[in-house]
Amino acid sequence: MTATELPCSRADRSVGYGGPAIDLDIRQLPSFLVVARELNITRASARLHVSQQTLSTQIQQLERALGVTLLVRTSRGVLLAPAGLELERGGNAVTAELGELIDRVRATDRGRLKQLRVACFPYATALFAIEVADAMESAVPGLELTTVRTPPAERAPLLAGEVDAAFMWLPLGDARFGHVPVRSDARVVALPPGHRLADRESVTRADLADEPVIRPDIFLSEENLCHWVADPRPDGSAAPLGPVVEQVQDCLMLVARGKGVWLAPEPLSRWIPVSTLRWLPVIDAPRSDLALVWTADAPHALVARMIAEVREVTGWLDPAA
Repeated sequence: MTATELPCSRADRSVGYGGPAIDLDIRQLPSFLVVARELNITRASARLHVSQQTLSTQIQQLERALGVTLLVRTSRGVLLAPAGLELERGGNAVTAELGELIDRVRATDRGRLKQLRVACFPYATALFAIEVADAMESAVPGLELTTVRTPPAERAPLLAGEVDAAFMWLPLGDARFGHVPVRSDARVVALPPGHRLADRESVTRADLADEPVIRPDIFLSEENLCHWVADPRPDGSAAPLGPVVEQVQDCLMLVARGKGVWLAPEPLSRWIPVSTLRWLPVIDAPRSDLALVWTADAPHALVARMIAEVREVTGWLDPAA
């Protein structure tokens, strides 16, 4: 959409929320910006396909509405007054944003904004991703929900705009994203065969105080890492850190080889079972919350609907409610 294609509409006289009333025709700003580029009424009117008199009248009306002088007329054309320079600096962004808003409103009316791209890390969403996608497409006619398999650290495709939302474990430690929890899980620990704790029914963090914790290379912040390795221990000591691996499967391989233990949300013990390992509840470890995470540019109406659908599938009950 070009500046000249903006629809004809008058601004609300309450503009300013208690400030001075402004009687502003929205066509006047794009016309002014063309004059500001050309610095000549004749050339600007030709570009806008209006008469010089019509264009001059629009600029005069804009000056009266704002109560300022925007142009200084000369024998060779016009120059921008200080207020005109300021309006040119901000006006281009305003008209571009308004044009994009109008396009989005029209597209919404035609049902063309019904697409949601969600990054799924299979081990985090395997039990409900397909069910949620089907529920969303049934609830929102015309919606195309695309699930994209990503590496565990979904932040990169989010920031690149390749997806609109993602499932990620909390805490994020990144204020650039919006998020809400959709599931909360108890923590378990994977132990190798013959481990000194393997015959227990459950363990505590103190029981694991000297056990090195194997870590997949997925953590987005120090806060995120500390939660996953249960650091610090109850006595205030730092959690011993074991090897760092690229994939979740590699964690289990190193646990089986006796290179350390692995702390994880309880569902992972069912999604990726390894018969040779022993999974035990860690009864005093903070729970792991899975969240739906989105960017500022995501289609928020669809994100809100997806939050409701995911929570319906997972049976989420908000502890704060």
